[in-house]
Amino acid sequence: MIVGILALAAAVNGFAQSGTNSPYSQYGLGIISERAGSVGRGMNGVGIAYREHNQVNALNPASYAAIDSLSFIFDVGLSGQLTNFEENGKRLNAKNASFEYVVAGFRLAKHLGVSFGILPYTNVGYDYSVSEKVNATSSEYYTSTFTGKGGIHEVYLGMGWEPFKGFAFGFNAGYLWGGYDRTVKNSYSDSYVNTLSKEYSADVRNFKVDFGLQLTARLSKKDRLTLGATYGLNRKIGGNPTCQVISYNPQTRVSDTISYPKNGELDLEIPMTIGGGLMWNHSGKVKVGVDYSFQKWGGVKFPEYTVVNNVPTYQLADNIYQDRHKFSLGAEICPAENSRKFLNRVRYRAGVAYATPYLKINGHDGPKELSASLGFGIPIFDGWSNRSILNISAQYVRQESKMFIKENTFRINIGLTFNERWFDKWKVE
Repeated sequence: MIVGILALAAAVNGFAQSGTNSPYSQYGLGIISERAGSVGRGMNGVGIAYREHNQVNALNPASYAAIDSLSFIFDVGLSGQLTNFEENGKRLNAKNASFEYVVAGFRLAKHLGVSFGILPYTNVGYDYSVSEKVNATSSEYYTSTFTGKGGIHEVYLGMGWEPFKGFAFGFNAGYLWGGYDRTVKNSYSDSYVNTLSKEYSADVRNFKVDFGLQLTARLSKKDRLTLGATYGLNRKIGGNPTCQVISYNPQTRVSDTISYPKNGELDLEIPMTIGGGLMWNHSGKVKVGVDYSFQKWGGVKFPEYTVVNNVPTYQLADNIYQDRHKFSLGAEICPAENSRKFLNRVRYRAGVAYATPYLKINGHDGPKELSASLGFGIPIFDGWSNRSILNISAQYVRQESKMFIKENTFRINIGLTFNERWFDKWKVE
């Protein structure tokens, strides 16, 4: 328990670091983060119908009802990644690492489970520049520099209840915090020309609620089929997004700043989300699942700076997003969970996924996403517990758009699931 509290405290500081280098994170709320825990990441995000006694599955709060009665489960994860960017025949590599998530769960009462933790929601992180000649005959250069950092994170408390066998439902009540700081700086090699910068920022502090249910049917003595469903509310999350346009004279060193919006406060927004999944479980040895999720970003507005007839404005626009669909398929194999042979207790995982774009960039579709993963769950043995697991997975993600940059990311996810025994009765001889 003490380890869990310390890790939660460390996570708050760790989430200040960006988990991406993608130029696509300069749009909207940023790159949508993977919210699965260490098990789900091995299956490439599958988890809506995942239901196990020894894991915390925050993707569907109904799963908390399955947590063992004598367990306190604590799952902490981090990742490191290497990304290759490709555009017009040019390639560039970038790498980074981040603290991903911290979740915990335990049984509060019979058929009633509780979970809490910190999860990522979006990530913002990029730094690049583009230079070109002012005109074909000029020796002067015009440079645009783009930088950004930030992201939105969620701390949540959830419950899952199984009122009767085979049916469970639950909720996650979350608090979103974070935001972004983005800068676009236009400068000239001619030191007599003013530098023009646009600085965008937002600071989110608001609540969100998600619901889930799971229906489990026993098909035979060894086979179970679980149907899972999730629903997240659409809501405005504030943030007070602002834009400052700064003109700087390098000769006089005087800045002229105009702030937007001039009238009233703008609100950021998150979409309604719906998810569904199926998972087949054979004797606890083989689990195969499929998920579908829908995020209605097409109905969400985002502030945009535009100049029409020489009149600048910063107001909500409805051409930034589009609806996002994601399909995932994953599997886990564990030959014998309680075997004395080490290799029989190892969990082998794999998954693939495809997601449609959620961004519109200059009227064109943003990047679609194709990914695949392989992972292992390695049991940890010590003198007190033999139920803790080291989860390691490798994931390949390709983001591609016909009009824009291509990204190929290789990511290593490492998660450690502590499974402590609580409420045991000690016998003194």
